[in-house]
Amino acid sequence: MIKKYYCLSLLIFSISLLTALSGFAQSKMLEKGDAAPIFTAKASLAGSEFNFSLKKSLAKGPVVVYFYPSAYTGGCDAEAHAFAEIKDKFTAAGATIIGVSGDDIQRLNTFSADPNYCAGKFAVASDAEGKIAAMYGLLINPPKLGMKDVRGIEVNHGFIPRTTYVIGKDGKIIAVFSSENDHISPTEHVEKSLAIVKGL
Repeated sequence: MIKKYYCLSLLIFSISLLTALSGFAQSKMLEKGDAAPIFTAKASLAGSEFNFSLKKSLAKGPVVVYFYPSAYTGGCDAEAHAFAEIKDKFTAAGATIIGVSGDDIQRLNTFSADPNYCAGKFAVASDAEGKIAAMYGLLINPPKLGMKDVRGIEVNHGFIPRTTYVIGKDGKIIAVFSSENDHISPTEHVEKSLAIVKGL
């Protein structure tokens, strides 16, 4: 009985999400040369919440906006760890890193401070309603019934496809790549992003 109600709740959530996003969703994924939609979001850095502003970050230099499915899952953990490991190289290139997922801010407070993943090196933002992903033309996959993260905690949010945008200081998208379309691993997103910002 509980499982039945859970499935019904997921269905209602998915329909509500699609309805809510239809007003501002892009018809297709944004590409190189497109203007990057400006957004603000509740984010976490080293376990502390703050309001991230893409506009303010772009005033300082290029920004790597990387969308990922969920904190505390295999590929996403590896990607966050890789970004943290070479974050100083992004800083040296004048670039800001911001991760975006459907995780709520409580999960991200833990994830952003975890020494095995973000390690307090860069911020991760919550897109629990999928609004930012929709602005970039990314379709969110619905929650998976009974899925648990590496800590054994149930993951009950939608999954944004792993997609990285490198945005120039002028607000234009310099590069975009996704695991789905480009068949690259989570850590290759990190390597490609760094190569691009170093070349600016």
